Amino acid sequence: MFKAPAGSFFLFGPRGTGKSTWLRQTQAEALWLDLLDPEAQRLHQARPERLRERLAAEPGRTTVVIDEVQKVPALLDVVHALVEQRPQLRFVLTGSSARQLRRGSWNLLAGRLVEASLHPFTAAELGDDFRLEEALRIGLVPLVWEAAEPPGFRKDVTPLISTPGGLRT
Repeated sequence: MFKAPAGSFFLFGPRGTGKSTWLRQTQAEALWLDLLDPEAQRLHQARPERLRERLAAEPGRTTVVIDEVQKVPALLDVVHALVEQRPQLRFVLTGSSARQLRRGSWNLLAGRLVEASLHPFTAAELGDDFRLEEALRIGLVPLVWEAAEPPGFRKDVTPLISTPGGLRT
């Protein structure tokens, strides 16, 4: 089970690993900024400092979740300033890839936020539900693993499985 850091942190991981779902369950009282919402993305791209205005309008909030921060990397400068000015605030920033942010030379807050990651399931986490052939066929991303019929899954295609003795179906 994932245990969040006590202070502010980045939460990275592939799409479908449950970052947003976990945060909605554990940080329901936080001020949320969902950058998958086109309107929120547009508003904050035009004026990243709107985050300050939202915080001023809701002074009782102590945690801020910015979901999919890579969509508006300029928000990182605002978060950086807020971390310095208001250390009592806790920020949780999600994204699919730290690499994408680093590649764009965006501010990763110089160690002010720790990095945490959610990964696909492991065989140990799935326990008795783990099936090697299923894992090889569809992977172990929770969104896909728990789907009734994984996206793009075709029952008419038989996968090839590599074994020490060669390929088999």
